[in-house]
Amino acid sequence: MVDEEPERRRRRRQWIHPIVAQRYRKGQFHSLYKDLRQDPFKFRSYCRMSVEAFDNLLSLLHPHLTFMDTCMRRSISAEQRLIVTLRFLATGNSFASLHFEFLLGISTISGIVCHTCKVIWQHLREAVMPTPKAEDWLRIAEGFYQSAQFPNCIGALDGKHIRVKKPPHSGSRYFNYKQYFSVVLMALADSNYRFVIVDIGAYGSSSDSRIFSASRMGDRLRDNQLALPEPRRLPGSAGPPAPFVIVADEGFALSPHMMRPFPRRDLDDRKRIFNYRLTRARRYVECAFGILSTRWRVFLSSIQMNPDNATLVIQACVLLHNFTRINDASSDADIDQNITSSVIFDQSRTGRPGTAGLAVRDVYADYFCSPEGALSWQMEAIRGSR
Repeated sequence: MVDEEPERRRRRRQWIHPIVAQRYRKGQFHSLYKDLRQDPFKFRSYCRMSVEAFDNLLSLLHPHLTFMDTCMRRSISAEQRLIVTLRFLATGNSFASLHFEFLLGISTISGIVCHTCKVIWQHLREAVMPTPKAEDWLRIAEGFYQSAQFPNCIGALDGKHIRVKKPPHSGSRYFNYKQYFSVVLMALADSNYRFVIVDIGAYGSSSDSRIFSASRMGDRLRDNQLALPEPRRLPGSAGPPAPFVIVADEGFALSPHMMRPFPRRDLDDRKRIFNYRLTRARRYVECAFGILSTRWRVFLSSIQMNPDNATLVIQACVLLHNFTRINDASSDADIDQNITSSVIFDQSRTGRPGTAGLAVRDVYADYFCSPEGALSWQMEAIRGSR
């Protein structure tokens, strides 16, 4: 029995696989990266941002992605860590596929992606998605008025279902009305297709209204803690000051600071005009989601991670979306032209709207039909909805 014991022991594994050992000669980073930097178009296609934007991002994250070499092995550089992560987010390729491209271990790639996404969220958030102040809300409202002709609008709100693999022992909590498993990205966007506030990770089975009500964003709005400016008169109007509002679809509850369309039954021209004007402003969040998914194609298929790590990936993509909109806006021109908003009305029950919310909506509806607030083409635009 003693002589047979060594034979029963597990065979010793290799310290490093021979294929992986060729990383410095044949790995995609070491064989392709320098050449890509010489071709701006190819680099943008590969990393989904320009060389200048990449260098700017690397300079911000480099101290937090750098590790020490040891006597056992060389550390993976900050540049390679960022390239591997961007490539995963840009393609949605599996870790096994990236393993053969970069000649890094599968578990190593998994660790790199999760750690880098966490670093992006921790150290890029304040630079590209800071907590809005009163002057920021005024700037956003001016943007909506100039681009969508909707005054006193501080953002367009909607939720996007991000497909994930079914978490074990989760029952139907992540199973949404579209018949797949998801977590929800709830986002408030401005007229430049940038995300202002986000809430990430809610169960896919929950309605938009419930998610917003339970979110920190919803709590702060109800408690008047968003530092919103004081109500002001609508442009050209002599009426009472109107509060600053968020525009949303039918899936959200009406309130003094949240505007949703009139119900689609018994619509007259006044209500149709309001719905048309609201939809023109609300499309910006729809387009922002479209740009996000077009650039970071990890969203085009199911994210094969547990919900916590999937949330890290979504957080990183949201900040990288804002980062490229700010630092690399020219590269978004082609993407913007191919994005169209798809308006899907959520039929979730949200309860009876409050009297204050109804009164505010009436103020805006009356203004859009008045000489001061009417658009010359709005009657022509609503004819098809009759």
